[in-house]
Amino acid sequence: KHTALQTTFGIIMLALVDGEPRLLSLKQALRVYLEHRLEIVRRRSEYDLRRARERAHILEGLRIALANLDEVIATIRRSRTVETARANLRKAFRLSEAQAQAILSMPLRRLAALERKKIEQEYKDVRATIKALEKLLGSPKLMRATVADELRAVKESFGDHRRTQIVQLAEGEQASSVLTVTDMLPSEPTWVMVSTNGLIARTRDARPPRRSGSAAPRFLIRTNTHNVLYLVADDGQAAALAVHALPVAEKPTEGTPVGQVSALPSGADVADIFSLPPASELPENAGFVLTVSRGGMLKKSALTELPGPSTQPFTLAKINPGDSLLTTCLTSGEGEILLVTAQGMAIRFSEDTVRPMGLVAAGVQGIKLGSGDRLVGAFALPARGDLFLMRSDGRAKRVAIKDFPVQGRYGKGVIAWKLPAKVRLVGAALDKPNVEVIAHLQKLTPKSLRLDSAPLRSRSARGLQVLSLKPGDAVSHLTLLRSTPKFKK
Repeated sequence: KHTALQTTFGIIMLALVDGEPRLLSLKQALRVYLEHRLEIVRRRSEYDLRRARERAHILEGLRIALANLDEVIATIRRSRTVETARANLRKAFRLSEAQAQAILSMPLRRLAALERKKIEQEYKDVRATIKALEKLLGSPKLMRATVADELRAVKESFGDHRRTQIVQLAEGEQASSVLTVTDMLPSEPTWVMVSTNGLIARTRDARPPRRSGSAAPRFLIRTNTHNVLYLVADDGQAAALAVHALPVAEKPTEGTPVGQVSALPSGADVADIFSLPPASELPENAGFVLTVSRGGMLKKSALTELPGPSTQPFTLAKINPGDSLLTTCLTSGEGEILLVTAQGMAIRFSEDTVRPMGLVAAGVQGIKLGSGDRLVGAFALPARGDLFLMRSDGRAKRVAIKDFPVQGRYGKGVIAWKLPAKVRLVGAALDKPNVEVIAHLQKLTPKSLRLDSAPLRSRSARGLQVLSLKPGDAVSHLTLLRSTPKFKK
């Protein structure tokens, strides 16, 4: 059975009008609604006018008191009780009950010259409001204009663009063979962001979100509304969803819980995200995704094996008990891999020593970790460049990739940074021009940091203090800004 592209149905527009049920035409319904909005504006304006007149009345009394301050004080001092003072003020200055009470309730600080100016200014503002409301209530034309302005505001706040598009097919071409939901949507650049507490959103356009302060994201990737986003939990489970389906927000803290928009269960701890073009745009030799656990396990799977957007999660990597996923890398299959540990060790080896495996495989070991050590970074290396290293005490440096010798997989590696006691590496990044990372602190809000702010040093050098930390504070981890790879078909 095919979906009907046009459906005819009848509507009985029965509504209560002035307390009586009436059958309305479309024009009558619109007219009744307009009259209702006019009544709302009238009643609201009458209420605001009444409150403004009451406030103006009080302010007039305060102005009289401030203009005759000595006499008012003398009158109050001569009175034995509050009731007597109120009566004497009303008699001496021709005040109402409300005005006299306002004078008695006025704090002494309002006698200051600055406070007097505030009272005079407020009185002018209230008088202007009264004049505007009286003009509005006396003009049906202005009331209709107000209703129109309010309806336009509702449209701007809640109206959205048409989502369906009319497309022209070639002769003999079937819509099902050329069109998908993604094809019907505009291709727009966007940033996907995930907060530290598991909220996800995307930006409305290509402008990146704020990368420092309390709203700094935990994960941030530049992508496109036609692409597919992959969320990977720390247990190796993953979910694929269309980027265009993500909620739009200005910052990640205004997003939606990951469990509500993806196939990952509620409360899942997202360990990494990456984005790919849709399957129709991936070449056969698109490359691989390398999953890396904190315990040093690696697994490489072909990108063409990854499922598309679905309501069901899938296993991207089998994570051993006591271990958790650290990150993912997109690789060509012909380069080199670099692993970095919290205790300052690093190992560089050829990627072809890690053979491709199925999605549910556990993988192979990449490095021999020392007691209590864990991985903090993993990278598919470019032909040349530098590696940025960040310590928990706020010191950082860059080391040339060529300073790390190529070794066999599953060795102990070499010293990337000789660390003092109680200091560890918290993250690493491949240095690129004008690239930033987000440094997350244990106590203060995250800070954005340019990679080239760290000096280029040898593996044995100390580095430079690039973050000023308060006593007891430390850097906990880094957020790397990522982007979607481009493929040649």
